Amino acid sequence: MLEASVVVIGDEVLGGYVTDANSPWLADRFRAHGVPLSRVHVVPDEFTAIDEALQAELSRPRPRLVLTTGGIGSTPDDITYEAIAASLGRDLVEDPVISERIDGALAWTAEQGVEVTDAFAWHLKRMARVPAGSRLLLHEAGWAPGVAIDVDGGMDEAGATVVVLPGVPSQLRSIVTRVVEPQLLVGRNDLPTVVEIEHGLPESALNLTFADLLARHPDIKLGSYPGEPMVVRLTGARSDEVVAAEALVRTAIDEFQASPEGSRLVAAWARRRGGGPRTEDDS
Repeated sequence: MLEASVVVIGDEVLGGYVTDANSPWLADRFRAHGVPLSRVHVVPDEFTAIDEALQAELSRPRPRLVLTTGGIGSTPDDITYEAIAASLGRDLVEDPVISERIDGALAWTAEQGVEVTDAFAWHLKRMARVPAGSRLLLHEAGWAPGVAIDVDGGMDEAGATVVVLPGVPSQLRSIVTRVVEPQLLVGRNDLPTVVEIEHGLPESALNLTFADLLARHPDIKLGSYPGEPMVVRLTGARSDEVVAAEALVRTAIDEFQASPEGSRLVAAWARRRGGGPRTEDDS
């Protein structure tokens, strides 16, 4: 089963100046393709931090997609390409497609009367210098494509693929939906079976049921989420196991609510959550 990891790169995220909108969106897209997201790292624009996060994720079970966001601009703090190349032991090479796009941007800048010196061009061309062996993930919108780098044969050979994307949400989403999903995610994994059960009990009332469920069905992923209504989410690769786990939880809820003590607790819990006056039964 293909798994995924995300490395968010940027001092601005850690400093609280920018809210990471990419990770939640990516988690949703991975889930839509049945690809578990194992980890999300947020690291500063530092070589050692990027290397540490990348190597940690490459050491996890494979096949694996490691997707990075941010730090591929032209300013001195944008070091993602250099850091990933160094972490993978690869040289930086100038990609002709990105370079041609940047040449167009440089020509336009010159037409506006700005002096385009060699130093000015060198900094902008940093966006075209990618780790050796990268392949472009081209898209129509924008001129900053993503790149993919296969490690140990890539995902098709039970290795890993590192995908480097810009941090600007609109650009990232365009590349993911138009290129990453159809090329790297579609059809990789079977979709899991997911069941949600709504109830009106205090969450703790089902703790023993949850413990029993996990003992009987250790492959089921259980989530319990407070709210109105309360929600229990069961996820599993085998539909028959999920159905059995669902039956266990629903039976426990029904039996608890039908008991005298359960019915009193449900009523008291509803009054408390609704802000109504407490009665002797609430004690």
